[in-house]
Amino acid sequence: MKIANLNPQEVARLMDQLARSADKADKKRGAGSRRAPPIVTEVAPIAKPAAKAAKKTTAADASLVKAAGEVRIIGGQWKRTKLAVAKHPGLRPTPDRVRETVFNWLGQDMTGLRCVDAFAGTGALGLEAASRGAADVLLVESEAKLIAQLSNLKTKLKADTVRIQRGDGIAVLQALPRGSVDVVFIDPPFEAPIYDKAIAAAAQALSAQGAIYLEAPKTWTNDDLAALGLHLVRSGKAGMVHYHLLSHVLNHVG
Repeated sequence: MKIANLNPQEVARLMDQLARSADKADKKRGAGSRRAPPIVTEVAPIAKPAAKAAKKTTAADASLVKAAGEVRIIGGQWKRTKLAVAKHPGLRPTPDRVRETVFNWLGQDMTGLRCVDAFAGTGALGLEAASRGAADVLLVESEAKLIAQLSNLKTKLKADTVRIQRGDGIAVLQALPRGSVDVVFIDPPFEAPIYDKAIAAAAQALSAQGAIYLEAPKTWTNDDLAALGLHLVRSGKAGMVHYHLLSHVLNHVG
């Protein structure tokens, strides 16, 4: 008999007969025997495996968010200090390993240097410079939420040499006196088409022996930089991040 050909009433009678037969079989085996599992008459929902997968994905995402919400100072007076970072779309803190490399290039001791973190975001680069003795660090950020976070970090660290300014990083660099900055950090959002303007603005503010740190989604070569009067000193890559140390071309003549 094919169950597919039975109407609902006939299916119900058949299931009742099966249940009675199972009861009789139990009685014959004795009270100590374990009864077989009941026959499942409904198909289990398929959504359960998907739900488990969703939980795993959510947990992984939460872990990434947690990791992105914290920055660690690598060296200097605040070495190993962990700083909370506001969650914000597009915010991409410079990885610890990259910052360590960059400050090896710049020198562990930044005593007396004047620095501008033109697209501060988390403030990781500028605060690292301040931790290593920079005399003046200007953090420039356009987002109000991130400005509030930077102010909290400044207070927590009692960072008297750090100044915070809300505004456009390029405009702030353009307004600075020529040659008034020793180190400029440029790490704008990757999708922003402002790299040429940002580098040019940094170059005019840079002192004769100064350096520009640049993070970008591509490698910048000496051919790219020549028109801006800059020279590629060193570069590296970590994941999708290309990082560079630039200086004035005059420092490399001869």
